[in-house]
Amino acid sequence: MSDNHLRLGVNIDHVATVRNARGGAYPDPLRAAKLAEEAGADGITAHLREDRRHISDADIDGLMEVLSVPLNFEMAATEEMQKIALRHKPHAVCIVPEKREERTTEGGLEVAREENKLAHFIAPLRDVGCRVSIFIAADQRQIEAAHRIGAEVIELHTGAYCDAMAEGNTEVAERELDALRQMSSFAHSLGLEVHAGHGLTYDTVQPIAAFPEVRELNIGHFLIGEAIFRGLTPAIAEMRRLMDEARG
Repeated sequence: MSDNHLRLGVNIDHVATVRNARGGAYPDPLRAAKLAEEAGADGITAHLREDRRHISDADIDGLMEVLSVPLNFEMAATEEMQKIALRHKPHAVCIVPEKREERTTEGGLEVAREENKLAHFIAPLRDVGCRVSIFIAADQRQIEAAHRIGAEVIELHTGAYCDAMAEGNTEVAERELDALRQMSSFAHSLGLEVHAGHGLTYDTVQPIAAFPEVRELNIGHFLIGEAIFRGLTPAIAEMRRLMDEARG
Protein backbone atom coordinates (compact mmCIF):
# COMPACT_ATOMS: atom_id res chain seq x y z
CA MET A 1 0.00 0.00 0.00
CA SER A 2 1.46 3.38 -1.01
CA ASP A 3 2.61 5.84 1.63
CA ASN A 4 0.01 8.24 0.23
CA HIS A 5 -2.88 5.84 0.97
CA LEU A 6 -5.57 7.58 3.01
CA ARG A 7 -7.16 5.12 5.43
CA LEU A 8 -10.92 4.94 5.89
CA GLY A 9 -12.27 4.00 9.30
CA VAL A 10 -15.96 3.10 9.19
CA ASN A 11 -17.90 3.87 12.36
CA ILE A 12 -20.66 1.31 12.97
CA ASP A 13 -22.31 2.97 16.00
CA HIS A 14 -25.56 3.76 14.23
CA VAL A 15 -26.17 0.21 13.07
CA ALA A 16 -26.45 -0.44 16.81
CA THR A 17 -28.74 2.61 17.18
CA VAL A 18 -31.22 1.03 14.75
CA ARG A 19 -30.93 -2.36 16.46
CA ASN A 20 -31.51 -0.86 19.90
CA ALA A 21 -34.65 0.97 18.73
CA ARG A 22 -36.44 -2.39 18.83
CA GLY A 23 -34.31 -4.06 21.49
CA GLY A 24 -33.61 -7.10 19.31
CA ALA A 25 -30.57 -8.55 17.61
CA TYR A 26 -30.92 -6.91 14.17
CA PRO A 27 -29.29 -5.22 12.41
CA ASP A 28 -26.06 -6.70 13.74
CA PRO A 29 -23.13 -4.22 14.04
CA LEU A 30 -20.65 -7.11 13.71
CA ARG A 31 -22.12 -8.05 10.34
CA ALA A 32 -21.85 -4.41 9.30
CA ALA A 33 -18.22 -4.35 10.42
CA LYS A 34 -17.36 -7.42 8.33
CA LEU A 35 -19.18 -5.97 5.30
CA ALA A 36 -17.31 -2.69 5.74
CA GLU A 37 -14.05 -4.60 5.87
CA GLU A 38 -14.88 -6.39 2.60
CA ALA A 39 -15.93 -3.07 1.02
CA GLY A 40 -12.51 -1.53 1.61
CA ALA A 41 -12.56 -0.09 5.13
CA ASP A 42 -9.06 0.01 6.61
CA GLY A 43 -10.42 -0.06 10.15
CA ILE A 44 -13.61 -0.10 12.22
CA THR A 45 -14.51 2.57 14.74
CA ALA A 46 -16.95 2.00 17.61
CA HIS A 47 -17.80 4.36 20.48
CA LEU A 48 -18.81 2.64 23.70
CA ARG A 49 -20.72 5.45 25.39
CA GLU A 50 -21.22 5.52 29.14
CA ASP A 51 -25.00 5.20 28.69
CA ARG A 52 -24.60 2.37 26.10
CA ARG A 53 -27.09 4.11 23.81
CA HIS A 54 -25.74 2.28 20.75
CA ILE A 55 -22.64 0.07 20.96
CA SER A 56 -22.75 -2.46 23.82
CA ASP A 57 -20.01 -4.22 25.76
CA ALA A 58 -20.94 -7.42 23.92
CA ASP A 59 -20.41 -5.62 20.58
CA ILE A 60 -16.87 -4.69 21.62
CA ASP A 61 -16.21 -8.28 22.72
CA GLY A 62 -17.47 -9.51 19.34
CA LEU A 63 -15.53 -6.97 17.29
CA MET A 64 -12.28 -7.92 19.00
CA GLU A 65 -12.96 -11.55 18.02
CA VAL A 66 -14.09 -11.18 14.41
CA LEU A 67 -12.19 -8.23 12.94
CA SER A 68 -9.13 -8.67 10.79
CA VAL A 69 -8.68 -4.90 10.42
CA PRO A 70 -7.81 -2.68 13.40
CA LEU A 71 -10.46 -1.55 15.89
CA ASN A 72 -10.48 2.11 16.86
CA PHE A 73 -12.17 2.12 20.27
CA GLU A 74 -13.72 5.52 21.03
CA MET A 75 -14.32 6.25 24.69
CA ALA A 76 -14.62 8.92 27.35
CA ALA A 77 -11.77 9.41 29.82
CA THR A 78 -13.41 7.43 32.64
CA GLU A 79 -12.05 4.71 34.87
CA GLU A 80 -14.70 2.25 33.63
CA MET A 81 -13.73 2.78 29.97
CA GLN A 82 -10.03 2.60 30.76
CA LYS A 83 -10.55 -0.83 32.38
CA ILE A 84 -12.46 -2.08 29.32
CA ALA A 85 -9.73 -0.83 26.98
CA LEU A 86 -6.98 -2.35 29.10
CA ARG A 87 -8.78 -5.71 29.03
CA HIS A 88 -9.24 -5.75 25.25
CA LYS A 89 -6.09 -3.86 24.16
CA PRO A 90 -7.56 -2.63 20.84
CA HIS A 91 -5.20 -1.35 18.15
CA ALA A 92 -6.26 2.25 18.83
CA VAL A 93 -8.06 4.12 21.56
CA CYS A 94 -9.57 7.52 20.75
CA ILE A 95 -10.41 9.68 23.76
CA VAL A 96 -13.51 11.77 23.10
CA PRO A 97 -15.56 14.22 25.20
CA GLU A 98 -18.93 12.92 26.26
CA LYS A 99 -22.04 14.53 27.74
CA ARG A 100 -25.06 12.33 28.39
CA GLU A 101 -27.54 14.89 27.05
CA GLU A 102 -25.83 15.42 23.69
CA ARG A 103 -27.13 13.67 20.58
CA THR A 104 -23.63 13.25 19.16
CA THR A 105 -20.11 14.33 20.12
CA GLU A 106 -20.44 18.09 20.01
CA GLY A 107 -16.87 19.31 20.15
CA GLY A 108 -13.26 18.41 20.72
CA LEU A 109 -11.76 17.33 24.03
CA GLU A 110 -10.51 20.07 26.35
CA VAL A 111 -6.93 18.79 26.69
CA ALA A 112 -5.12 21.96 27.77
CA ARG A 113 -7.22 22.37 30.95
CA GLU A 114 -7.02 18.66 31.85
CA GLU A 115 -3.44 18.03 30.82
CA ASN A 116 -2.16 16.35 33.98
CA LYS A 117 -5.23 14.14 34.42
CA LEU A 118 -5.21 13.02 30.77
CA ALA A 119 -1.47 12.32 30.79
CA HIS A 120 -1.97 9.91 33.69
CA PHE A 121 -5.09 8.44 32.07
CA ILE A 122 -3.47 7.52 28.76
CA ALA A 123 -0.13 6.26 30.12
CA PRO A 124 -1.42 2.73 30.99
CA LEU A 125 -3.13 2.49 27.59
CA ARG A 126 0.12 3.29 25.82
CA ASP A 127 1.95 0.80 28.08
CA VAL A 128 -0.21 -2.10 26.82
CA GLY A 129 0.38 -1.14 23.18
CA CYS A 130 -2.74 0.88 22.27
CA ARG A 131 -2.18 3.82 19.93
CA VAL A 132 -3.75 6.72 21.77
CA SER A 133 -5.63 9.32 19.76
CA ILE A 134 -7.24 12.51 21.09
CA PHE A 135 -10.33 13.95 19.42
CA ILE A 136 -9.87 17.74 19.35
CA ALA A 137 -10.86 20.94 17.60
CA ALA A 138 -8.46 22.51 15.09
CA ASP A 139 -6.90 24.60 17.83
CA GLN A 140 -3.15 25.04 18.27
CA ARG A 141 -3.36 25.12 22.07
CA GLN A 142 -5.18 21.78 22.21
CA ILE A 143 -2.80 20.18 19.70
CA GLU A 144 0.24 21.28 21.71
CA ALA A 145 -1.35 19.86 24.88
CA ALA A 146 -2.15 16.54 23.14
CA HIS A 147 1.48 16.34 22.07
CA ARG A 148 2.76 17.08 25.58
CA ILE A 149 0.63 14.38 27.25
CA GLY A 150 2.07 11.68 24.97
CA ALA A 151 -0.71 11.08 22.44
CA GLU A 152 0.60 9.61 19.19
CA VAL A 153 -2.42 10.65 17.13
CA ILE A 154 -4.91 13.51 17.02
CA GLU A 155 -8.28 13.36 15.29
CA LEU A 156 -9.47 16.77 14.14
CA HIS A 157 -13.18 17.48 14.60
CA THR A 158 -14.59 18.36 11.16
CA GLY A 159 -18.14 19.01 12.39
CA ALA A 160 -18.12 22.82 12.25
CA TYR A 161 -16.89 22.75 8.63
CA CYS A 162 -19.51 20.15 7.64
CA ASP A 163 -22.32 22.05 9.40
CA ALA A 164 -21.40 25.29 7.63
CA MET A 165 -21.38 23.49 4.28
CA ALA A 166 -24.79 21.93 5.00
CA GLU A 167 -26.17 25.38 5.84
CA GLY A 168 -24.73 26.88 2.64
CA ASN A 169 -22.53 29.24 4.66
CA THR A 170 -19.49 29.14 2.40
CA GLU A 171 -17.64 31.92 4.23
CA VAL A 172 -17.70 30.05 7.55
CA ALA A 173 -16.99 26.73 5.78
CA GLU A 174 -13.87 28.21 4.13
CA ARG A 175 -12.69 29.61 7.45
CA GLU A 176 -13.17 26.25 9.19
CA LEU A 177 -11.49 24.43 6.32
CA ASP A 178 -8.50 26.77 6.48
CA ALA A 179 -8.16 26.16 10.24
CA LEU A 180 -8.27 22.39 9.64
CA ARG A 181 -5.65 22.74 6.90
CA GLN A 182 -3.29 24.81 9.03
CA MET A 183 -3.69 22.65 12.14
CA SER A 184 -3.15 19.42 10.15
CA SER A 185 0.16 20.85 9.04
CA PHE A 186 1.03 22.10 12.53
CA ALA A 187 0.23 18.76 14.21
CA HIS A 188 2.25 16.92 11.58
CA SER A 189 5.21 19.24 12.26
CA LEU A 190 5.13 18.11 15.92
CA GLY A 191 5.35 14.47 14.84
CA LEU A 192 1.69 13.66 15.55
CA GLU A 193 -0.24 11.43 13.16
CA VAL A 194 -3.29 13.33 11.92
CA HIS A 195 -6.77 11.85 11.51
CA ALA A 196 -10.06 13.69 10.90
CA GLY A 197 -13.76 13.01 11.18
CA HIS A 198 -17.28 13.98 12.23
CA GLY A 199 -20.12 14.81 9.88
CA LEU A 200 -18.22 14.02 6.67
CA THR A 201 -20.35 13.27 3.59
CA TYR A 202 -19.76 12.77 -0.13
CA ASP A 203 -20.08 16.56 -0.50
CA THR A 204 -17.56 17.49 2.21
CA VAL A 205 -14.96 14.73 2.22
CA GLN A 206 -12.72 15.70 -0.67
CA PRO A 207 -11.21 18.97 0.64
CA ILE A 208 -10.23 17.18 3.88
CA ALA A 209 -9.00 14.07 2.04
CA ALA A 210 -6.73 16.31 -0.02
CA PHE A 211 -4.69 17.44 3.02
CA PRO A 212 -1.40 15.54 2.60
CA GLU A 213 -0.84 15.32 6.38
CA VAL A 214 -4.13 13.51 7.08
CA ARG A 215 -3.61 9.75 7.29
CA GLU A 216 -7.11 8.54 8.21
CA LEU A 217 -10.74 9.64 8.03
CA ASN A 218 -13.37 8.20 10.37
CA ILE A 219 -16.87 8.28 8.89
CA GLY A 220 -20.00 6.65 10.22
CA HIS A 221 -23.42 8.27 10.47
CA PHE A 222 -23.54 9.39 6.83
CA LEU A 223 -22.44 5.98 5.51
CA ILE A 224 -25.00 4.08 7.59
CA GLY A 225 -27.70 6.49 6.42
CA GLU A 226 -26.62 6.20 2.79
CA ALA A 227 -26.61 2.39 3.13
CA ILE A 228 -30.41 2.49 3.53
CA PHE A 229 -30.64 3.74 -0.06
CA ARG A 230 -27.76 2.07 -1.86
CA GLY A 231 -26.51 -0.69 0.45
CA LEU A 232 -23.50 -0.56 2.77
CA THR A 233 -20.94 -1.94 0.31
CA PRO A 234 -21.72 0.57 -2.50
CA ALA A 235 -21.99 3.42 0.02
CA ILE A 236 -18.48 2.70 1.34
CA ALA A 237 -17.10 2.07 -2.16
CA GLU A 238 -18.24 5.53 -3.28
CA MET A 239 -16.63 7.19 -0.23
CA ARG A 240 -13.44 5.27 -0.91
CA ARG A 241 -13.52 6.43 -4.56
CA LEU A 242 -13.97 10.09 -3.58
CA MET A 243 -11.15 9.89 -1.02
CA ASP A 244 -8.78 8.28 -3.53
CA GLU A 245 -9.72 10.82 -6.20
CA ALA A 246 -9.02 13.73 -3.81
CA ARG A 247 -5.71 12.17 -2.80
CA GLY A 248 -4.86 11.84 -6.50
